[in-house]
Amino acid sequence: MSTTSSFVKIEKRPTPITLSDAAIKKVAELISKEGEENLVLRVGVKPGGCSGYTYEMFFDTEIADDDIVSVFDNVKVVIDPASVKFLKNSTIDYVDELEGAGFHLTNPNVTKSCGCGNSFS
Repeated sequence: MSTTSSFVKIEKRPTPITLSDAAIKKVAELISKEGEENLVLRVGVKPGGCSGYTYEMFFDTEIADDDIVSVFDNVKVVIDPASVKFLKNSTIDYVDELEGAGFHLTNPNVTKSCGCGNSFS
């Protein structure tokens, strides 16, 4: 009698970014309001802006085979492979202050940014 086993290769990839507790809580809250269980937070970098690149962050339901997926509590963060080198060791935080509320990305890889703060290189 022959037995066969199927193996699933699990590849451990380092998490390129970190989410603060406040960011995890806010993203989970926003996903809950959307009412779609399969939403993930997609974070990326695209060419544009006066300094060369801009960040993009949005909810997505698609995860490509080569995407890097990180899980923070119950929040999945997805990054495309081309963006990983730009986002490595970055932190996403959520602040709610008198001046306004929003997500803030701290990126140690930035060498310069534009005056408006919306693009970097």
